[in-house]
Amino acid sequence: MADLLLIGAVGCGLGALLQASEQLFAVVKWGGALYLVYLAWVLWRAPVKALAVSATAGAATGKTAFLRSLMVGLSNPKGLLFFSAFLPQFIQPEKPIAMQYLVLALVSAMIDCVMMTIYAYGGRHAMRKFSANVMRWVNRSCAGMLGVLAVGVALYRRSDIT
Repeated sequence: MADLLLIGAVGCGLGALLQASEQLFAVVKWGGALYLVYLAWVLWRAPVKALAVSATAGAATGKTAFLRSLMVGLSNPKGLLFFSAFLPQFIQPEKPIAMQYLVLALVSAMIDCVMMTIYAYGGRHAMRKFSANVMRWVNRSCAGMLGVLAVGVALYRRSDIT
């Protein structure tokens, strides 16, 4: 759902605003870098037993899980940057733009649903098969990758700015 809202925002011109405003781009860029550092920190410190329990307990209601994932998706600047850079390449300005963005949004949502289902199934299976030490190593390896990505985002410069 968050991707659909972000694509709608890009279709309404938020991507063009990011392109035009160096200050807004910098805010989103640094927000994204800090968000990645935060995710890396949380994942590095995540207790393995708590992850295993949450994977099998299902304590959160559907509404709670939906709202949590929606807020994570909307607060993550990477999605906005991705959609504003990727989608306009497929838009033909001489044709109705809203319908094109709608089609791109629906295709993106379908791909996202398939991928998230695969990730969830794979993660559930991995949690059952891997030992606590292996899961700790996986968590810390992923946290390290998120940290490297945060540095990459922080060092990124727009090509149109000299």
